[in-house]
Amino acid sequence: MKVVTLACGIVGGDTVLSYTPGSVAAFISQVTHNARSYQSVKYAEELLGKLPIVHVNDVCEAHIFCMEKPSISGRFLIASAFVSAAQLAGCYQLHYPEFNVKAEKLDEAKEDTKWGSTKLIEKGFEYKCDLKMIIDDSIRCARRTGDLQQ
Repeated sequence: MKVVTLACGIVGGDTVLSYTPGSVAAFISQVTHNARSYQSVKYAEELLGKLPIVHVNDVCEAHIFCMEKPSISGRFLIASAFVSAAQLAGCYQLHYPEFNVKAEKLDEAKEDTKWGSTKLIEKGFEYKCDLKMIIDDSIRCARRTGDLQQ
């Protein structure tokens, strides 16, 4: 029996759930000004150097990809982008200025990570969702569930 382990980065995007999942809440914590969720983002950044992020659709596609490849085995990190909290806040300020992401949330960017998520790509997997799509769908989710107004 071959075993495949898919470790996910911070999962963003929309959901069919009636509430905002914890990972999406953490991902948009700079927008919602949720201090507790933001602390978990900062902790992950301190631990890892950058935040590995991925869209829920890419997570689903990665699982299907691995199930359809009987020869695949091993551990894989599913992350389509690696960003600092400062870069993420900059994206929110650029694309969603109405949320007034506070300047104090913009810390100095950390060094690039020494690890990555290329192993699954080397097996032929392709991510379909970029950072902007993850942000847009996460904001859409929070608006739909009532965690964000406007």
